[in-house]
Amino acid sequence: MVPSLRYLVGARGRAHGALFGGFPGACGPASGRPRPLCGGGRSASTSSFDIVIVGGGIVGLASARALILRHPSLSIGVLEKEKDLAIHQTGHNSGVVHSGIYYKPESLKAKLCVQGAALLYEYCQQKGISYKQCGKLIVAVEQEEIPRLKALYERGLQNGVQGLRLIQQEDIKKKEPYCRGLMAIDCPHTGIVDYRQVALSFAQDFQEAGGSVLTNFEVKDIEMAKEGPSGSIDGMKYLIVIKNTKGEEIRCQYVVTCAGLYSDRISELSGCTSDPRIVPFRGDYLLLKPEKCYLVKGNIYPVPDSRFPFLGVHFTPRMDGSIWLGPNAVLAFKREGYRPFDFSATDVMDIIVNSGLIKLAYQNFSYGVTEMYKACFLGATVKYLQKFIPEITISDILRQVAVRGLSLWQQPMKMSDNNIDYFLWHCFTLLLTGSTCSFK
Repeated sequence: MVPSLRYLVGARGRAHGALFGGFPGACGPASGRPRPLCGGGRSASTSSFDIVIVGGGIVGLASARALILRHPSLSIGVLEKEKDLAIHQTGHNSGVVHSGIYYKPESLKAKLCVQGAALLYEYCQQKGISYKQCGKLIVAVEQEEIPRLKALYERGLQNGVQGLRLIQQEDIKKKEPYCRGLMAIDCPHTGIVDYRQVALSFAQDFQEAGGSVLTNFEVKDIEMAKEGPSGSIDGMKYLIVIKNTKGEEIRCQYVVTCAGLYSDRISELSGCTSDPRIVPFRGDYLLLKPEKCYLVKGNIYPVPDSRFPFLGVHFTPRMDGSIWLGPNAVLAFKREGYRPFDFSATDVMDIIVNSGLIKLAYQNFSYGVTEMYKACFLGATVKYLQKFIPEITISDILRQVAVRGLSLWQQPMKMSDNNIDYFLWHCFTLLLTGSTCSFK
């Protein structure tokens, strides 16, 4: 059963490259030879679909929307384990619309980020979704950071990021009156948005086009349908059976998995590889008191150090007018554990046994200790923030409410023997391809 599902990724994937070219990892039935998708799927029962997308976050909903708009004759369903859509990774991120400056020139990540930012702004305008193109400063506060800043600026130019310019101290003050810095990159096309709003708009587009969304459907198993009386399955239309934890079944011809923090486990269920494994990290933010929000106008970021996996603590304005400060990056003991004491024995064992955590810890030990220290001691984080805005004090800071503890750095950090791909939240690439992003 499992080998025949894996076969589809090769033979069936090549046969239907025009349909699934933008959705790597799509799985479906294998009958020994390619067979075309059946059209006219609208007449199928509610428990049978031509294509099923597992995962109701922004990636799954964007994939479902794109598929149904390109192939309106197919019946397509989205399965989501929660009662509401887009409440995990999509609803737990900083909301930044990145411009594409960080990624290697000519890489797919760089191209998709630049294109994705423009497409997202256009989509929000069409749908009346609020966003703010408030810009971003990447600020060097030490002399040794300036060469890295200039190299990053050249990278952004090569990537085609619009409006980039290097500015000096006097222009930094014009953009951010309370920010201190020697030199900065001004990224005017960086913005902020509520990505859950975007995802729910995708869901509305998908349903209006005839798609179906099934919530409270937690996938437990994906298998091939049993053989018919003749010993052959060629005559059966819906060859894949998807079962949930309640014993209910959905049948389909193709499966696209977009399961966020459970991507590796759902991939394994579908017959594909579970590598690379996901290691969950939690990012905690601090909240600037409302009466101090005048100190920050747009996004303020440090100059990233390519030796370490994260972009560093930064200042992030939100659509509701609040200012977030962070994040740190600490190991989480539950994949969807947004609070410090959330724990899952299964997830912890998976981290220990099946991931590259030891390799990660060895290569970044000093950085990890620093992150844990900042997570425990508020003063350490504030001292770092004061490098950029000296007026900020401990009394100006609120710790983020537990239920809003963020999972920005709890996105998948994908591990393999020869590579550690550090995940940075980047919704444009997710929006277009469902792939992860990394800074290298």
